[in-house]
Amino acid sequence: MFNKLKGIEDVVVKEGTHFRIPFIQEPITIDIRDRARTIHSATGTKDLQTVNISLRVLSRPNEDFLPWIYKQYGLDFDDRILPSLGSEILKAVVAQYDAEELLSKRGDVSAKIRSELVKRADKFHLILDDVSITHLTFGREFAIAIESKQVAQQDAERQAYVVAKADQERLAAVIRAEGEAEAAILISKAMDLAGNGLIEVRRIDTAKDVALTLSKSRNITYLPKQGGGGGGGGEGGGGGGLLLNVGDK
Repeated sequence: MFNKLKGIEDVVVKEGTHFRIPFIQEPITIDIRDRARTIHSATGTKDLQTVNISLRVLSRPNEDFLPWIYKQYGLDFDDRILPSLGSEILKAVVAQYDAEELLSKRGDVSAKIRSELVKRADKFHLILDDVSITHLTFGREFAIAIESKQVAQQDAERQAYVVAKADQERLAAVIRAEGEAEAAILISKAMDLAGNGLIEVRRIDTAKDVALTLSKSRNITYLPKQGGGGGGGGEGGGGGGLLLNVGDK
C-alpha cells in the first residue's frame, strides 16, 4: 500500500476486501504467481571451449518482502534481477567443467547451477521453484574435434579387425600346412608298405576323371579300342581308346 503522506507501507495487504483511506492510500498490485523466464548465456568451459547454454527458471517474489522489493526494483523486479544473476552463475559453474563433462555430467551441472542460483536469489527475496537446463550447444571447433575423435576411434577399431583377421588367416595357414605335412607323411608310409601300387591307383583315378570331363564336351568323341593288342597312336596313345575332335573347323 502506498501512503501519500508516509510512502510505501511495510505491511503487506493480501487478497480479500480491505479498507483504505481515500486520496491518501493507493494499492499497488503485484503478481506473486510463478513466472517462467529463459536465460541465455555464451560462456567458456574449463578447457576453453565455447558453449551456448539456456536456463529455464520459475520464480516468484517472497510476499513478506514485497515492500522492500518494490522500493528497490519496482514492478519489473524479475527483469532487473534474474538475467544478470543467471548469467553470472552460469559462467561461474560452467567454467568448472570440461566440455565433455557438461554432457556426461549434465545432471550434476544442473543441480549445482540450481543450488547457486537459489542461494543468490534468496538475497533478493526471490523464490525459485524450478531451474533446469533446456539448451546446450558447443562451438564449431568442438564439433569438429568430436567428429575427428569418432573417426579416429572407427579407424582404430577397423585396424584392430584387420589385425585379428590377419592372425586368423595366419593360424589357418599354419593348420593347413601341418595337415598337408601330415598327409605327406602318411602317403610316404603307405608307399613304403605297398610300393608303387598307390601311385598307379591315383593315376588311374585321375585318368578316369579326365576322360569323364572330356566325354562331356560337345566337340570330343571317345572311341573305345577294339582288341587287346597294339599301341595306340595320335591323341589316344596307350592301351585305352581314342579321343577325336569332331567339332566344326
